[in-house]
Amino acid sequence: MQILEYLDVAGRELMALTRDFKATVKARAERDVAFREALLTEAVEQLIAGEVEVGKAVLRDYINATVGFEKLAKVTGTPSKSLMRMFGPKGNPRANNLFAVIGKLQRVSGVRLAVASGSRKRAA
Repeated sequence: MQILEYLDVAGRELMALTRDFKATVKARAERDVAFREALLTEAVEQLIAGEVEVGKAVLRDYINATVGFEKLAKVTGTPSKSLMRMFGPKGNPRANNLFAVIGKLQRVSGVRLAVASGSRKRAA
């Protein structure tokens, strides 16, 4: 297996992604609507929870497995290289760019995400 990239948060090596892993995610996303929806939902939930690096990584996997950066570039009007940098490990997307991409992904995928309030149970 050839290692393609490392997710590095706060200087720690978290996970090596391989070509096989990416191909598996893409194949599953192509055949499983619920999986595609879960990937997009998880990415946004991680972003909202403040886990920006994890959210960007999942969103990058979602984009690669579904629409691809070239098609996303066409619908957003943002060059594909800029989008790749934005969602890369060192990327720091501005909120307006991030939400514009999420909005376009929802339209392209047919998935409609919504925020709902909930309460956390506190430990006694």
